[in-house]
Amino acid sequence: MSERENGTDGKNGTDGTSGTKGTDGAESAYSSHASHTSQVSSLGFIPSHGGYEALLSFRKARIVYDATVKFCARFVDRHSRTTDQMVQAARSGKQNIIEGSQAAGTSKETEIKLTNVARASLEELLEDYRDYLRVGGHPLWDKDSREALYVRRLGMKNDVTYETYRTYVETRPAAIVANLVICLIHQTNYLLDQQLRRLEQEFLKGGGLRERMTRARLDARAWSTGKAGHA
Repeated sequence: MSERENGTDGKNGTDGTSGTKGTDGAESAYSSHASHTSQVSSLGFIPSHGGYEALLSFRKARIVYDATVKFCARFVDRHSRTTDQMVQAARSGKQNIIEGSQAAGTSKETEIKLTNVARASLEELLEDYRDYLRVGGHPLWDKDSREALYVRRLGMKNDVTYETYRTYVETRPAAIVANLVICLIHQTNYLLDQQLRRLEQEFLKGGGLRERMTRARLDARAWSTGKAGHA
């Protein structure tokens, strides 16, 4: 299984990161904190932040979490350490996207760090599912298999939620569910990789909080001076 699940082949926006802008990919979900964001004035130094539910990476990670909880309840001993580790890894993937999105207002460094923690947690979870298949003697779907392509098509919907996959997760055998969630993790990881690259470019262009504070202070002084000069 590779990272060419939903998004990597450009079927959902040109890079698969957004379901909001057709095929030109001009508006990526990971860069759009469109809902429930904190706003500041044009002279402020705290940028809009929050709005994690607008992030496609978050919505995918939430599906992975819900599916993992169901998978463990159905197929893994609930008293085992494996259940706790898998659920916690899935939760970390989801929660760190939330925390990173909220931290973006005052620390781009923290946003990048937490987004990377989310990515690492999902990679750990991915290996847990691979272990389950390998130890149980179950096949891992090829990235271009009929099953993997079907899961990819399901993920192309803009309004995809856990409900999209509920029937499969809650009724199919363990090997099928594990492979399905592996596909979902690949999709989410790809989106997070794109998100991290975007955050890196935003940091290089706009700098961190201290630099923004300095620019805002200088802008405020210039505006005050200009206003006084016209008095």
